[in-house]
Amino acid sequence: MVRILANDGIDPIGKKLLEEAGFVVDTETIAQNDLPAALKNYDAITVRSATKIRKELIDQCPNIKLIGRGGVGMDNIDVEYAKSKGINVVNTPAASSQSVAELVFAHLFTGIRFLQDANRQMPLYGNTQFDQLKKNYAKGVELRGKVIGIIGFGRIGREVAKIALGLGMEVLAYDLFPNNPTITLKFYGGKTLDIDIQFVDLENIIRKSDFISLHTPFSEKPLLDAASFAKTKKGVGIVNCSRGGVINEEDLIEALNSGQVSFAGLDVFENEPTPSSAILNHPKISLTPHIGASTNEAQERIGTELAELIIAHFKN
Repeated sequence: MVRILANDGIDPIGKKLLEEAGFVVDTETIAQNDLPAALKNYDAITVRSATKIRKELIDQCPNIKLIGRGGVGMDNIDVEYAKSKGINVVNTPAASSQSVAELVFAHLFTGIRFLQDANRQMPLYGNTQFDQLKKNYAKGVELRGKVIGIIGFGRIGREVAKIALGLGMEVLAYDLFPNNPTITLKFYGGKTLDIDIQFVDLENIIRKSDFISLHTPFSEKPLLDAASFAKTKKGVGIVNCSRGGVINEEDLIEALNSGQVSFAGLDVFENEPTPSSAILNHPKISLTPHIGASTNEAQERIGTELAELIIAHFKN
């Protein structure tokens, strides 16, 4: 009997599919330090972003035959090392794309209308300084007609582009490995519209964008730092729903304070789960606690796809 530890949880639909296929699924979260002993009782483990599967753990659990990542990035797994040990590593890269893309625009709409600060200030001063607050937040802008630069044009980046096009924005894309430039917009009633996206280099993304959204894997070196911010349009907006570390947070704070960057929307951070107080308390930063894929719909898709991958592996 195949035993699976879903250490960061799995949607009930995915759990049901696995159990109907004859697998035993445990969803109790086991602390990172206790995993070496606990995993000796399992054939597979599934994780999200919290649990780390590094080579040391892999070496201590030779019985593990599959590692499943519910989501896109696999920075928390030593993938190549696991594969070298004969362990299959799978993920669900497409399941959460729509949810992450929508969160990008939640941050964008928040930033352009100062919602992150208004929501802090209204409970404190709304009864006594209503007119002043109204003046403070009176210079919002619209997204329509603006340029959004998308750094990383994979599944999520493409979904971001679709929403941007629907809002009447101009889209510029950058990717290390440029792929199909055609975006297909689908409408109710079955109608579709193909639109070609313009690929440019990173320099042009930085210089020409009114808003920049990042969708890249983890990078050893930040993609946006002081030198990058100095080249942007004055008042650019930045959103990062990809990986912590792709933006230099100290440089971002300085750019926000100077007005070079008008606002930032951050779902991921350099120091998760303990972001810096400067980031957490800045009035120009919209914050969410790494919830890009945390919608009911995305979790159902992730759970279903992950279950199907696991079943296929062990049945074959």
